[in-house]
Amino acid sequence: MELNADFSQRVLVHSDAVEWKASPMPGVERRMLDRIGGEVARATTIVRYAPNSKFSAHTHTGGEEFIVLDGVFQDEHGDFPAGTYVRNPPTSQHTPGSEDGCTIFVKLWQFDMDDRIQFRKDMEGELPAAVDGVATAELHRDAREMVTFSQLEPAAILSSNVAGGAELLVIDGSLEESDDTLVKGSWLRVPDGTAISAKAGPEGAKVWMKTGHIIHARAPAA
Repeated sequence: MELNADFSQRVLVHSDAVEWKASPMPGVERRMLDRIGGEVARATTIVRYAPNSKFSAHTHTGGEEFIVLDGVFQDEHGDFPAGTYVRNPPTSQHTPGSEDGCTIFVKLWQFDMDDRIQFRKDMEGELPAAVDGVATAELHRDAREMVTFSQLEPAAILSSNVAGGAELLVIDGSLEESDDTLVKGSWLRVPDGTAISAKAGPEGAKVWMKTGHIIHARAPAA
């Protein structure tokens, strides 16, 4: 399966308008944003767990990172409430689920295969003082990419001109970017060589962003 698999193109998806599709596990549904592959895929997805649903124990051969958007995600490593950013590198294992239900934004098979750094962070707890109306926390950085979380005051500007492309997810509030209005749940991906300049709406915005990684996009290893 290929969905939004041309990484030379700008893509904007308002995820709340995308139909939920069943996963192989009962009670777990997903909204696909981009994908290369079948059930083993390089994928960016919104995943919703119904109460008391879970996946079977599995190994993330290609790594997994996710943000908990609402509810509490759980596995044998603990409880992960809304606002938590998690990186589970290649070879990591877990049994994910949720007693009360939750929604996560998750990316699969997008790691350096030698990465073994595993962590969780409270995104808002990482925020420094705002500068020009923007507070930005660096959540992760390596030779391939940088991951940030930003909180914008109304009318503040979030910009990026980093080589290697970028993507962002609006976690709350709204943005205006290139004549488009991005609301809560909107996901934007831009190719290498494209700058982002986004202005927060009247309620401000909370934004997750990753930069530098688009040039490394490829199908999962066999």
